[in-house]
Amino acid sequence: MIIDSLENAKKYYSVHPRFAQAFGYLKSQDLNAMEPGKFPIDGTNIHASVSAKDGVSVEDAKFEAHNNFLDIQVCISASETMGWSTRSLCNDPKDAYNPEKDVIFFNDKPGMYFELKAGQFAIFFPEDVHAPMIGEGLIKKLVVKVRKD
Repeated sequence: MIIDSLENAKKYYSVHPRFAQAFGYLKSQDLNAMEPGKFPIDGTNIHASVSAKDGVSVEDAKFEAHNNFLDIQVCISASETMGWSTRSLCNDPKDAYNPEKDVIFFNDKPGMYFELKAGQFAIFFPEDVHAPMIGEGLIKKLVVKVRKD
């Protein structure tokens, strides 16, 4: 997992071959003006979605991981608390892995929580289990999905 602000995005271009393009897309957008929806960036390799939803309680947050995509989750407005744990410590799956949605949910609880403010992002790799959208009121965010290989 990586946590930082968009102003430092260039530091992470070398972490993955598609990160320069993914962060380039983020920098080219007026994030505040983006409406909720899905946005193709590079075929099946990179795509984004914007959501604006009410936050959930810690108890109601979905604890999830992905096998084939990395998430770059950007807080656009308000603040968002997220839970995190390494996947090696999560051993109580809620359901079987869903290959169509590239997601598996866990009954385990996060080992830690952190807060993102507007303009900050978190990158989650397949070994990161995360619980997004924790907070009160409307949370607007953008998630860029980057194929891992």
